[in-house]
Amino acid sequence: MSVAVQSTQVLEEVLQRIASDLSMIADRELVIGSVECEDLDYRPAGLGQIHISFRLGFKRSEEWFAGCLLMPLPDAICLSGCLLMLPEEEIVGMRDQTTLDGPPKEAILEVGNFLSSATDAGLKSVGIEDVKVVFDGCQGVRPDIRPAMAYDEGAVLHVARAKATLRDFPEQTYLLLLPATALVPKED
Repeated sequence: MSVAVQSTQVLEEVLQRIASDLSMIADRELVIGSVECEDLDYRPAGLGQIHISFRLGFKRSEEWFAGCLLMPLPDAICLSGCLLMLPEEEIVGMRDQTTLDGPPKEAILEVGNFLSSATDAGLKSVGIEDVKVVFDGCQGVRPDIRPAMAYDEGAVLHVARAKATLRDFPEQTYLLLLPATALVPKED
């Protein structure tokens, strides 16, 4: 499905806000490269590697909608190490891990809080003032498996596949899934 120009603008603005905020807290530049946007009526999977699904709740009035950001595990681990102010060598060594425990796992939860704030700010910057975004937890997702979230099958999601580079680590693909229903302007 194609995606409307307005939806593309929202997705790109949210991604840029996420990149800016995460760059600031991690003290490492996160650059969003090419972005492909589309509307889908299913939850897409992160391909080829483990991802962390940062679940996002979108509240408008009394309604709740679900979305998420799927981030490849190596970048999520790197960001958690940055928040913990670990030495560069240790962060580089952690990128190959497939599980997290203790302080790095707790730091990933903090990354989620920053992501929800950045998403909220991105929506507000494009005029979506009546939606509040909250962090709703995170989970590891195996390669090629769709993320679990409170989602009505068949509901439309605005989806962005973004090429992202965290510092000088290899480029990764992030997936941002925003609930289309929550982003439709309310009529007065």
